[in-house]
Amino acid sequence: MKKILFAIVSLATLFFASCSKNDKVVKMGTNAAFPPFEYTEGNEIVGFDVTVGNLIARDYGKELKIVDMSFDGLIAALQAGSIDFIAAGMTATEERRKNVDFSEAYYSSKQVIIVRNDDSSVLTVKDLVGKSIGVQSGTTGEIYATEEVEKSSVKSFKTGIDASLALKNGAIDTIILDELPAKEIVRRNPELKIVDDDFFTDEYAIAVKKGNTELLNSINKTIQTMKENGSYQKLLDAFMPVDGQIRVLSASDL
Repeated sequence: MKKILFAIVSLATLFFASCSKNDKVVKMGTNAAFPPFEYTEGNEIVGFDVTVGNLIARDYGKELKIVDMSFDGLIAALQAGSIDFIAAGMTATEERRKNVDFSEAYYSSKQVIIVRNDDSSVLTVKDLVGKSIGVQSGTTGEIYATEEVEKSSVKSFKTGIDASLALKNGAIDTIILDELPAKEIVRRNPELKIVDDDFFTDEYAIAVKKGNTELLNSINKTIQTMKENGSYQKLLDAFMPVDGQIRVLSASDL
């Protein structure tokens, strides 16, 4: 009996030690193919959202662990407890609010259209009718293309970068994507261009599991503090500069 009790106590000790160790870490889910918000530089994941994530973790008194995965799998991972929050240029839509709780908005992003330089057939949003449209899976661009554009053929990709390769190869006619990642794709691919036309705007927010008010309140406080102490503007200047030359700014720089 003593041996059994000892074994039970030992297992319990290991369990709580493991929990204690995990309690020191907060996991951020993202899709690191969305510059300048999250992308890889060498072997490191960097970007606007990554720096914000580190500030969130610091204010929450924990160490940040980044979990990179497909964008359309993020909410399921959050609900399963595999991650603690999502920072991935995610729009706070009413449909998503049914499954997660969102922080206050931290960035407004316009949607844009990308085409090949030699394509003059798409000059406005109305010209998307009947076109093959590339989108990132799980995004508002995908929802718009599927539900709002008549007679279109929508092709979903894991990343906007994958969609840009298909566009260059002629596999699709156009792409619907968030403005800043689109600008970065065009900067790296001069054979592509952005169509100058008004489109809809998204509000990015941080997602947490339904009912996790402690973490949500901490995140909202971090966002508010960033905007009040000038850190937010410094992040904008670094990751979204006028000259297009991104400078990586870490949480320790703020």
